[in-house]
Amino acid sequence: MKLVRFTKDTTDFVGAIFDNDRVVNINYLLDEPSLTMMDLIERGLGFIEHIESKLENINKSNDKELVAGLEDIVLKAPLPNPGKVVCVGLNYMDHCREQNVEPPESPLIFSKWPSSIIGPGGNIILPEESKQVDYEAELGVVIGNKGKHIAEENALDHVFGYVIVNDVSARDVQFADGQWIRGKSYDTFAPCGPYLVTADEVKDPHNLAIRCTVNGEVLQDSNTNEMIFNINEVVAYLSKGFTFKTGDLLSTGTPDGVGVFRNPKVFLEDGDEVVIEIEGLGVLKNTCVSERKCWFD
Repeated sequence: MKLVRFTKDTTDFVGAIFDNDRVVNINYLLDEPSLTMMDLIERGLGFIEHIESKLENINKSNDKELVAGLEDIVLKAPLPNPGKVVCVGLNYMDHCREQNVEPPESPLIFSKWPSSIIGPGGNIILPEESKQVDYEAELGVVIGNKGKHIAEENALDHVFGYVIVNDVSARDVQFADGQWIRGKSYDTFAPCGPYLVTADEVKDPHNLAIRCTVNGEVLQDSNTNEMIFNINEVVAYLSKGFTFKTGDLLSTGTPDGVGVFRNPKVFLEDGDEVVIEIEGLGVLKNTCVSERKCWFD
């Protein structure tokens, strides 16, 4: 199921996409006005099956409170405030090749602050402090069942679903600091969406086409099969040290083609449109706006 958070007539809801261009209001369907995305994740994939059983005759409904067109709503970030946003650096073989470096012997881990998350259509604000803001198309993993010391062979049992993530990075700040968190955690530097696709709809997360375009030009075009450490390995590795909790977000790295390693380098500018697409997970679009412009809005 493709789950969404959305606003309609100034009210927030959770919903499910069907027929590609319509959304069912799950709050209305279940008569649970306060139901949130976190509630859905906590109730698990079994509850999602329960919702699916209620959607069998939805095509016959003319109830505008129950069903809306995508043009009539505003999609928001599927995960507004995860407890943790954990990221993997240098996790694609083609990304290592473009830098002419050896792949790491163990996962290279950093984090982004949850306050950097925005949704589809939100503006990526380019800070005055940086002149080298970069894009990174990534597969995001949403944890369902919490756990620690998770075995590799059981890791995917702890996954609720998948989402597109753009790991926006201020390269000059990132490299000057010597650690990555600040340069990757500016407000708006973690666009996510448009959907949270439940794990049952993703046959193999390690074989998905992934691409990024800026102003229509393809700059990243790869496949998640280029991952050095797969999701099972990363979850098992990290859960030795901390507990994965329901709703945590794991961003699994980016393929080759990022701006800082291109020749000539490509960095995001005011007005640029960044579009990331991952097979089966939809299309995430965001526009860049200079921070200086925001001062006068």
